[in-house]
Amino acid sequence: MDIIISNKSGIPIYEQIKEQFKSKIITNELKEGELLPSIRSLAKDLRCSVITTKNAYEELEKEGFVVTIPSKGIYVSKINKNIAREEQLNKIEDLLEQAINLAKINNIDKEEIINILNILYEEDL
Repeated sequence: MDIIISNKSGIPIYEQIKEQFKSKIITNELKEGELLPSIRSLAKDLRCSVITTKNAYEELEKEGFVVTIPSKGIYVSKINKNIAREEQLNKIEDLLEQAINLAKINNIDKEEIINILNILYEEDL
């Protein structure tokens, strides 16, 4: 499982795990009905606590992205991908709005923000 966590990001590790799983489900990298790693095996692979992976999976289940079948495992749920994608777009809009407000307060113009966005976006590709 290709999940990358960072202890320096300021985002709780369980949240990083949850968001990466959500992204993989929304983009169909993880398909409906697919078995996910067990809580223990994911914790071992990521070198984090079992509590952390358990919290990530619990959050995913609350949000409807996975379902736990006792004695069988944790599986990707059937979700409305359009609704899930829209939710992610709303989060991005909120974060961009915060960044724009901070830029305006500090007299940073739109072109500079666009340049920063382009650089950051390209770094991840």
